[in-house]
Amino acid sequence: MVRFEFSIGLHYKIGGPSDFVFTLHAAHTAAQRVVAEHVWSNAPLAPVMGVDPHFGNRLMRMKAAAGDVDVRYQATVDIRHFVSDSTSIGEVPVGQLPSEVMPYLLPSRYCQSDRMSTVACWELGHLPTGYARVEAVRQWIRQRTRFAPGTSNASTTALDTLTERRGACRDFAHLMIALCRALNIPARFVTGIDYRADPALGPVDFHAYVEAYLGDRWYLFDPTDISPTTGLLRIGTGRDAADVSFARIFGDVRCGAPTISIRAIVDPDRGFFEPVRTDSAVSTADAVMQPPALRLVSSTPGLVPYSAAHQAAYGRHFG
Repeated sequence: MVRFEFSIGLHYKIGGPSDFVFTLHAAHTAAQRVVAEHVWSNAPLAPVMGVDPHFGNRLMRMKAAAGDVDVRYQATVDIRHFVSDSTSIGEVPVGQLPSEVMPYLLPSRYCQSDRMSTVACWELGHLPTGYARVEAVRQWIRQRTRFAPGTSNASTTALDTLTERRGACRDFAHLMIALCRALNIPARFVTGIDYRADPALGPVDFHAYVEAYLGDRWYLFDPTDISPTTGLLRIGTGRDAADVSFARIFGDVRCGAPTISIRAIVDPDRGFFEPVRTDSAVSTADAVMQPPALRLVSSTPGLVPYSAAHQAAYGRHFG
């Protein structure tokens, strides 16, 4: 098990009444337990907590008037990892994917997978399927893309990163997600903190990495290779960065640089170990049940009606 203590400090200069929606709180999952947490702000109105109904992310809403506003969050979390032999993990045919996984096959704002089919098939489509192919996607991005924070912006997409061959962690993640989806492999965007990043890259910052759905669960991949695999903390999960921005701001606001710290508690006697890099497949998500086979009966030749259950499970994703 890995235990982290971390803190996040945010600083704003506000010109008038403004609203904030933060995704700062550590995720509550079966694999990640929030042992303790505390949030503080000097804004006069207390923040309101909620949960995103689509992705399960923990949200904090806050109103603030003109002036300087600080927000601080600190937490202790324990993470248990599911570890498996990567050579035994295969891809799942689209027709057998669980309904809750299907949205992560589709193009999204920053991950235009529908425009990457040609390059994905040309560069990676010939490779043996399974975990090894997703790892090959990760390696392909690492080898041809320069990690260069500050060279992209909030509008940079996976297509931009493919062309410019440089970017920050979110750009690497968007490119990997788009390529995986173009290969019919569900992939999603996860936010955390860049534990054990090279100090030469600058102060500790937020981090973005990827989960790909293989076998019966989501597995972790960091295309930047900044953090060790078991050092990937989960804050938010979504289709891409648009779903999990650490701060959505509505108003006249100037943002200061975040102040972030993180450390692993290493105490083998208590079962807490240093995060490590590994060639094994690692997951911090629950197994996802695959849907039962659907038997559709039609009374009209050539017409196959949708059952009510099928519409409920898949209608949201396929029109």
